[in-house]
Amino acid sequence: MNNTITFDDFTKVDLRIGTIIEITDFPEAKIPAYQLIIDFGDLGIRKSSAQITTLYKKQHLLDKQIVAVVNFPKKQIAKFMSECLVLGAVDGKDVILLNPEHKVKNGSVVA
Repeated sequence: MNNTITFDDFTKVDLRIGTIIEITDFPEAKIPAYQLIIDFGDLGIRKSSAQITTLYKKQHLLDKQIVAVVNFPKKQIAKFMSECLVLGAVDGKDVILLNPEHKVKNGSVVA
């Protein structure tokens, strides 16, 4: 383990559940990625870039719920503005998306 944080540090990270409602290719990305449009319920719609092309086809991502950090600052990636960070487990070059086991309300807090 690299750095120890306090519980107060952890509570600053706003983790939420959202549903992917649109997926497009992102050919301008340095590493192959998709552009995702994600519905976070009352928090609204957010965009994200995700390097998940090795394990996921676009048609399998539509309506999939994911876990994301929604309170990081926006990040410019090529000509795309990413508004949240989709979370996944990194296994070599593959990223496996984190998601709830059962469908939950979009915008639900992850604790």
